Amino acid sequence: MDTALIIAVFIAILILVVALLYSTVGHAGASGYLAVMALFGMAPIVMKPTALMLNIIVALIGTVRFYRAGFFSWRTFWPFAVASVPASFIGGSLTVPVPVYKSVVGVVLLYSAVRLFLGAGSADNRKTTLAPIWMALILGAGIGLLSGLTGVGGGIFLSPVLLLMHWAKTKETSGVSAAFILFNSIAGLLGHVSAISFIPSEITYWAPAALVGGWIGTEIGTKLLPIPEIRKWLSVVLVLAGLKLMGEAILILIGR
Repeated sequence: MDTALIIAVFIAILILVVALLYSTVGHAGASGYLAVMALFGMAPIVMKPTALMLNIIVALIGTVRFYRAGFFSWRTFWPFAVASVPASFIGGSLTVPVPVYKSVVGVVLLYSAVRLFLGAGSADNRKTTLAPIWMALILGAGIGLLSGLTGVGGGIFLSPVLLLMHWAKTKETSGVSAAFILFNSIAGLLGHVSAISFIPSEITYWAPAALVGGWIGTEIGTKLLPIPEIRKWLSVVLVLAGLKLMGEAILILIGR
């Protein structure tokens, strides 16, 4: 078997695993796909549009399945999304000290992971309130800005905010996050349409892998996984994303 084909298939397996893990909590796995492609030395110009394409596939599955299962709130979703999409364009165009941002965001994600993990065993019948629209707009813009700056899907920022602020229950958070990621990923790809030409031909292996992983993951997330376990899975996802960002910041600093 051709070496390039073996590598493509191996990456496809890793993408399937990432999609499955992330989609159980309504996320699409962009940070995981980027990490996988980085391990194999793929160029950033290839990585970003490829990750966005895979993100759209998994987020679309998550949006549809969590919505059909009744775990979605339009009122919770729209104020965050309407502010996030344009802010992500701005974030992507800014020039900032990348190591600083990645380190700070990494620490925030790790802190959120600890908080969610420690509260994983708590009941999901606590009272939730709708996020004030003005606050959701401000936070949505901030999340969009961070997403543009770091290249990480906005779901990893939105999910802990919704849960820690008691603005949504656990599975509803997953449904809202999936739709949020879908809209942001589409906007991100449309904002860099020319980059689509850099998506490698191996996407014919990777897209089906993401589709299968996303389908299995959302099946687990919507029907099989208990609430405490979903929170623990979300903690794992946040830890992986946080460590990835902090690792990238360290590598950048070392390389200087």
